Amino acid sequence: MPARILAIDYGKKRIGLAVSDPLGIAAHGLDTLFRTRLREDLETLAAIVDQREVELILFGNPLRLDGTDSAASGSVRRFAHQLQRRTGRPVEFWDERLTSFEAEQLLREMQIPTGRHTGNLDRMAAMLLLRSYLEARSA
Repeated sequence: MPARILAIDYGKKRIGLAVSDPLGIAAHGLDTLFRTRLREDLETLAAIVDQREVELILFGNPLRLDGTDSAASGSVRRFAHQLQRRTGRPVEFWDERLTSFEAEQLLREMQIPTGRHTGNLDRMAAMLLLRSYLEARSA
């Protein structure tokens, strides 16, 4: 049975967020989370999981172009497992190679600011990550 999925584009300063509709068809961007402290970040995300009735948390896995784990992959996994323990929801990882590049291209085409303080790039990257996952799952 389809359920809401929260996609997370994890970064050291910002976390891009997107959530699926209840049927698991569309990806909707949420406000970007500007990082503070680990405990506060986890609590904010746990509240989103509860409010949105999320059943699965999807993290972008920042792989290298050759498909191997990058230096950032370990940080993403550690954070993901902490969030999994906090929420009790399952976590999956999805290849996020080139999502930031694609997000920046789309935002520029739409003439939407991509500065680091807007959060637009992070939100769009999370939406593209989730869309890719939903399309692969439905195929």
